[in-house]
Amino acid sequence: MKTRTTVALLAVAAVGLLLAEGAVRARQWVITGRSGAINDALTIDPHTGLRSLVPNFDRGRIRINALGFRSPDLAAPKPAGVVRLAFLGGSTTYCAEVSGNELTWPHLVWHGLSAALPTVRFDYVNAGVPGYTFDSILQAFRKRVQPLRPDVVVIYEATNDLAMDSRQLAREQQLVTDTPEPAFWLARHSLLWLLLEKNMSIARLQASADGTTGKLAFDPRQLSRGFEQRLRETIRAAQSVAAVVAVATFAPRVRPGQSLTEQRRAAVTSLYYMPYLSLDGLLAGFAEYNRVISAVAAETGALLIAGDDQIPADDLHYADSVHFRDAGSRAMAARVTQALLAAPPFQALVSRVGATPATPH
Repeated sequence: MKTRTTVALLAVAAVGLLLAEGAVRARQWVITGRSGAINDALTIDPHTGLRSLVPNFDRGRIRINALGFRSPDLAAPKPAGVVRLAFLGGSTTYCAEVSGNELTWPHLVWHGLSAALPTVRFDYVNAGVPGYTFDSILQAFRKRVQPLRPDVVVIYEATNDLAMDSRQLAREQQLVTDTPEPAFWLARHSLLWLLLEKNMSIARLQASADGTTGKLAFDPRQLSRGFEQRLRETIRAAQSVAAVVAVATFAPRVRPGQSLTEQRRAAVTSLYYMPYLSLDGLLAGFAEYNRVISAVAAETGALLIAGDDQIPADDLHYADSVHFRDAGSRAMAARVTQALLAAPPFQALVSRVGATPATPH
């Protein structure tokens, strides 16, 4: 009898785990259009060697056009009388966490400008790709976006570059190595187990985030030197093509003035990818990279889109430390749209095609 009870309990537990695994995969499918750990929408472009999106991918809430961008199909060459928008960045521009293509902030900017200027024909390309730093952004712009002849380029990225630059310094200080830890068998085959392992790791990092032991020591201005150069080069490349180039300050969820509990919660995924940074280090890093964005915009004459703190730092607006939910995407789109409509270079551009910009609210 005891044996039968044990077998029954094990069977129930196994069924429960299978159901939980199915639920996790189903949720990921609904959100991202993929059920496994590898994003099927990503590939390596054999011509550029860059991580790229699979052309004509259409699954769940993510659709990729024939040119390999998460945006509607584009006419090439660009038709006369069309103002073409291009959005450059990483996963925070790609926007896998929102409900669909129509809720990405690049799409919402296109929609907002079209509504404000109904006599102007706009189209757009969302050139954001998960994992891109400015090294990849610049290469992709030159090889894939520049031939599309955008009139307006909007740039948004900092977190991947901060992670790359800080990790290099962490290697030099022997806080991390590039030797991967062997993955447990279940983590390679079970998304549920992988998430459990990740959440346990995050909990440990949150608990130690306000300390300094084993954390990176750095001068923010020295850390950001490579970022400054990469950003400047990207802006200059965009200005060689587009009449208007704008760069937005980055909007992480973790911010000064939050309680320690709020900061730990807001920094959850940033700490996972940059475990060698303390909370103070993370705040200093994002502040420094935003300082660089403002300085390089002033130096190059690019339009600076400020107001990163206008996006509320809560669960409604953020899916994690840096990626937007639908509400955050709307807020991001609003700051970009309003800044473009108010900018004299953008007004001059649309005037050339016979429209008067609406007054931003």
